[in-house]
Amino acid sequence: MTDLPSWRDTPTRRAILDLVTAVTTGPHALPPSERVAVFDNDGTLWTEKPMPVQLHFLVEKWARAAAADPALTQTQPYRAASTGDLAWLGAAIDKHYAGDDSDLRPVIGAVVAAQAGRSVGEYADEVRAFLDTAVHPLLGTAYRYATYQPMRELLDLLRAHGFTTYITSGGDRDFMRPFTEDYYGVAPEQVVGSSLGLAFDEERSDVVYGSTFSFMDDGPEKPVRIWSRTGRRPVLAVGNSNGDVPMLTYAAAHPRGLALLVHHDDPDRGDPPYDAGVEQALSTATERGWTVVSVRDDWAQVFPAAPEAAATPGREPVRGPVQAPRPALGTERS
Repeated sequence: MTDLPSWRDTPTRRAILDLVTAVTTGPHALPPSERVAVFDNDGTLWTEKPMPVQLHFLVEKWARAAAADPALTQTQPYRAASTGDLAWLGAAIDKHYAGDDSDLRPVIGAVVAAQAGRSVGEYADEVRAFLDTAVHPLLGTAYRYATYQPMRELLDLLRAHGFTTYITSGGDRDFMRPFTEDYYGVAPEQVVGSSLGLAFDEERSDVVYGSTFSFMDDGPEKPVRIWSRTGRRPVLAVGNSNGDVPMLTYAAAHPRGLALLVHHDDPDRGDPPYDAGVEQALSTATERGWTVVSVRDDWAQVFPAAPEAAATPGREPVRGPVQAPRPALGTERS
């Protein structure tokens, strides 16, 4: 079977295969324990437009809360969720990547409020139930078919050559853990992400969420969390946004290191192009010679083929209208 069949034969694909060969064969091969690869999730392993999947989950949750308590609609993010104003929510994320967390703070507060007092098992069950029925707003498929086929192939190729693959994401670690093994072959203990505060409830004999936010696994926090979990500098890192720059820098400093930046630049195959929140990453990639993965030029296939039944689940994906994502910088049309 051809390695990376959904990747076109470009310098990007060859750079990946050269890395795998260099660290797994010959007298200078790295031992398997040192073959560590780390991947961002949203926008790297699956689509994040018009909104990250966890945000879709939260929008529905906040909309239900606002319906039960209309007073909540006077504040964000409940107002945005109840009206389907995805533009406000998307802008809050873009502002975060630009260094402004003024709108992210109320979002985090609403996340904490939704989880406080619940057990980790209850939350995992809720995530699985959501993914069993939710559909992507633009693709109209179940979210497992909104994953990137080339990235799934890359994960499989690395593991076949003795790599340990980790997800290190700004998203909620416990939102990802229920599905990453099924979707990507990445076990729950290999998932690193943002976290709410946790405590052990003696009466329930269970781990439960508290009323605090523990840490955001983004930007400079990513290398710290990678080291804390793995005790290794990764030889490969893959990301797609400004928040991934420190992680990519960390891997690129490995003597064999390869940093891959996914650039969403294809307007034609269901993966909306965008540069918002990626400006610093693209500039740094150019300055430092990182490998930029062009969705348009490097991927022959973007998404896995979805069975017909998977394209028509039985419920609407979000409350309110889905607003089209903003065009990528430089692609606006007059």
